[in-house]
Amino acid sequence: MDKCILVVDDDKMNLRRTSLILEKSYDVILAESGYEALNKLKEGNVDLILLDISMPGMSGIETFERMKERKMEIPVIFLTASGHEDDVMTAIRMGAANYLKKPFMPKSLLERVEKELEKK
Repeated sequence: MDKCILVVDDDKMNLRRTSLILEKSYDVILAESGYEALNKLKEGNVDLILLDISMPGMSGIETFERMKERKMEIPVIFLTASGHEDDVMTAIRMGAANYLKKPFMPKSLLERVEKELEKK
């Protein structure tokens, strides 16, 4: 497996579910917060990030802003349970690759991930 995906979500069940879907085809790294995600990104080798928008402490939007400040140019697909149009539009305006509303079907997740990784 040559592609690595960082999955960031404060819900352990969502992390586990997403990991189970992806781990057959990709290396998967998990993070439970924006802070943890930024630390794992320092280690490098991440090809794509799946980032929950709504998390305590540092939201997905704030995490993405910090990535941009640090010139981290890794495609991000935002995951959102709320479906708030404002959050999604903010993420897209900031340069997010895509978004996916939770709960999502495994096939939808894999299709979006594959589409983004093909661009690299």
